[in-house]
Amino acid sequence: MPDMPVPDMTEAYLQIGEVAERTGVTQRTLRFYEEKGLLQPPTRMEGGFRLYSEEDVNRVEHIRRLQDLLGVTLAEIKEMVDAEGILRELKAQYRPESDVTEKRRQLEKAIAVVSQQHTIVAQKAEQMSEMKAQLEERLQTFSRWEKELQQMEHKAPVA
Repeated sequence: MPDMPVPDMTEAYLQIGEVAERTGVTQRTLRFYEEKGLLQPPTRMEGGFRLYSEEDVNRVEHIRRLQDLLGVTLAEIKEMVDAEGILRELKAQYRPESDVTEKRRQLEKAIAVVSQQHTIVAQKAEQMSEMKAQLEERLQTFSRWEKELQQMEHKAPVA
């Protein structure tokens, strides 16, 4: 077994189950993140137990936020696909000769289904908009710092 870094016991460490519980991911997901390089290999106790720092927990939470923000969950995908199936079924059941009450029932169901799809997409769009604004703010800050550094370079005395 390769030399493992010795954990700094002045820092609080968490075992994999505790990290999984705090971050809402499974232990298997944490191992997957580690395998894919999303998470640095944790330090280990003598028995080989993984020990995670608060920084590791923050990184997992950040990964989760990015997944939520940039991706659509499997549950949301299922909901979107199921909604399309319901709409196809409503269309197949539609009869021009049906009474107004039946047509209204079908229309209300279609509206409810599409409204739910719209809600999912609108939430993602709002989250993306917030992240975009945060990144634009960072870029503005970095640009300002860059200009300040350039001004400092031009003012520096030549030796």
